[in-house]
Amino acid sequence: MRSPLLWPPRKGTQHLVDPKGATCREHLEAAGHICLLKDTSDLESSSEIAHFIKAEKLEAALALHLYRGGRLLQGHGIPFGIIFGGTDLNEDINQREKNQVMGKVLEEARFAVAFTESMKEMAQMQWPHARDKIYVQSQGIVTVPNAAFNWNTFLHCSGINQSADNLHIFLLVCGLRQVKDPLYLVDAFSEWHQEEPNVYMVIVGPEVDPVFTREVKAKVKRTPGVRLLREMPQEDLHAALKNCFAVLNSSVSEGMSAAILEHATATGGEHLNSALNDEKSHPQQDLWEENLLKGTTAVLVERPEPHTFPVHGCCCSA
Repeated sequence: MRSPLLWPPRKGTQHLVDPKGATCREHLEAAGHICLLKDTSDLESSSEIAHFIKAEKLEAALALHLYRGGRLLQGHGIPFGIIFGGTDLNEDINQREKNQVMGKVLEEARFAVAFTESMKEMAQMQWPHARDKIYVQSQGIVTVPNAAFNWNTFLHCSGINQSADNLHIFLLVCGLRQVKDPLYLVDAFSEWHQEEPNVYMVIVGPEVDPVFTREVKAKVKRTPGVRLLREMPQEDLHAALKNCFAVLNSSVSEGMSAAILEHATATGGEHLNSALNDEKSHPQQDLWEENLLKGTTAVLVERPEPHTFPVHGCCCSA
């Protein structure tokens, strides 16, 4: 079967499409399908989609993100499925026009996949007509750390000139955009660094929002103990996740953090997540509660008022 995988782009990155799309393609091809991985930004109009389907003789389609990917597949006569992305359920659902579009997409979709039960319940509550076509499939993660990765070189590139043996490096991996809120923990970590100079927070990720990126760069530049690096090759990032002390997530809205899962897969080490917000449902809670019950070192912290995060009390030991 010939089918396209429509994946939202990661603008401003060296990867045109999120690496998870490539992983999905590999699994489908291993099952005997022919898959074309397509950046949704390349197919912005209905006529472009129609031409693409006809030219490639496509028989079915799979799209990530109910709004950005799903809306492109309506009315073209081929069966398709949807994978919820995160912001479609946490953000777009609150915008009336987008909500209506997503409801119509689900009417036409053959199936939809959520990563957790809470994501499924949220979608079913919002679009009850699609209740019987929404399924839960946990997110799969594959990590391939670069064996040649040099941790000392990484530290040097981060502007950290101390012995790696005594350092506690906390990584926050995210695209620089407001929903990821990478500045949320910056002041707290800077205060901690001034008390304990071997503690650093390192933000790693692509420059997605140019205006917000300038704000992040300016803040980090004047903040001791915090560093900022641009996006890394995936294999190097996996190696960095394996070497760091802990991984952070401070997103205001999150579907399922790939960085947290990749860190868990690569090391089974400690995770620090400050992603809960009082006003928002958080699909990751299922994962963290499961990890805590199993005795692993995952910590889920409900967000207090901005910039009052009690860093010292929430860090996990190895």
